[in-house]
Amino acid sequence: MAKSTTAFRCTECGWSTVKWVGRCAECQQWGTVIEAGVETGIVRSLQPVAPSAGRAARPISAIVESDDAAHRPSGVGEFDRVLGGGIVAGAAILLSGEPGVGKSTLLLEVAARVAAAGRRVLYVSAEESTAQVRLRAGRTGALHDELYLASETDLATILGQVDQVSPELLIVDSVQTVSSALSDGLPGQPSQVREVASTLIRVAKERQLPVLLVGHVTKDGTIAGPRLLEHLVDVVCQFEGDRQTALRFVRALKNRFGPTDEVGCFEMTGDGIAEVPDPSGLFLSRSRNAVSGTCVTVALEGRRALPVEVQALVVGTKAPQPRRVVNGVDPSRVAMIIAVLERRAGLRQLGEHDVYVSTVGGVRLVEPAADLAIAVAIASAMRDRAVPHDLAAVGEISLAGEVRPVASARQRASEAARLGYRALLDDELGSVRAAVERAMMAAGGARERELDAAF
Repeated sequence: MAKSTTAFRCTECGWSTVKWVGRCAECQQWGTVIEAGVETGIVRSLQPVAPSAGRAARPISAIVESDDAAHRPSGVGEFDRVLGGGIVAGAAILLSGEPGVGKSTLLLEVAARVAAAGRRVLYVSAEESTAQVRLRAGRTGALHDELYLASETDLATILGQVDQVSPELLIVDSVQTVSSALSDGLPGQPSQVREVASTLIRVAKERQLPVLLVGHVTKDGTIAGPRLLEHLVDVVCQFEGDRQTALRFVRALKNRFGPTDEVGCFEMTGDGIAEVPDPSGLFLSRSRNAVSGTCVTVALEGRRALPVEVQALVVGTKAPQPRRVVNGVDPSRVAMIIAVLERRAGLRQLGEHDVYVSTVGGVRLVEPAADLAIAVAIASAMRDRAVPHDLAAVGEISLAGEVRPVASARQRASEAARLGYRALLDDELGSVRAAVERAMMAAGGARERELDAAF
């Protein structure tokens, strides 16, 4: 007779243990270890089942392309850019982001644009009442007769709403607050999220109904729930932005229907969320007069090139440890650039000054291509010579004082030329000393032109 024992198994990775623990020792997930009966001594075999004629395997060249796989624009151009051109029929799209970043506002705008195009939309809010969503829709101008609204937390009731409304787009806000009677546990637990997501995705595939799911994130920024959720859906989008600024970015972390290197730019306003198709001027200062300590670099967000202004301020200090305060850039890279400027570019008095470095517009620069612009801004502030407005700098600085080439250099140069930057400092100069001297010469020429214009 087979002997039956009781064990505990992780629903995420399958790790098992003889006693219950709150955290899986393999995948480090909390609340995923549940009791599971394990039968030993029985060898099971799976009998093959012949597929039907419609499901039999065929040569890939014999499969006819379907029009359902084409992208249909949602009406929000920046969102369509991230999705690869629009929403595909039957696609399951997961949009994640921190609380209050604007996920519901964005999806309500998408729902309104799709409804305005004559396609019926069902918006299911499992977190807010219909009156609350109606109030926000009235403020943002998202009212339309083809936009249906329901406030439900039960999965079976949501499926009933889908049968009754017959929408062409389904939005569920959010997947962690919907529960199914077929699964135990509270809403948001891994078993519930798995059951709800798999059911909605199955409905999407069977009916060719695109589904937009809102996903919560944990305090470390990852999507809450089992990792399986990201594998089930077709597209994973992340909605991010600083609460102190109005700028928001949408980027695709996974996309089965398009690229994953596109970025959509939005701006939160009092009337809702607005697209920013050309964010070139968001990260530049509005000062008309040239000021020392500023330099522009061309950063890449996905496949989009954006000019970003770096500002530096150098102030003398009598403290034994000069301050290094940064905002929007990596502190360790700024410290390295200061050391290279002292040792390789002849700015030996930087060790006796406080150095402040910041970006304009709240953008954060994480790529090494901004090294040269940071170095030029610090040198300009140290020598109190303003760099011309039409000069930009792109390049990575090594510890040897070399300026190294960066990725997508041709795209950055073309974008700089399109925006009117006539001079571009890059790896062709060879060293950071030569780049700094070239920038200071350009600063001197700009100063002479200003004096000639004044007299």
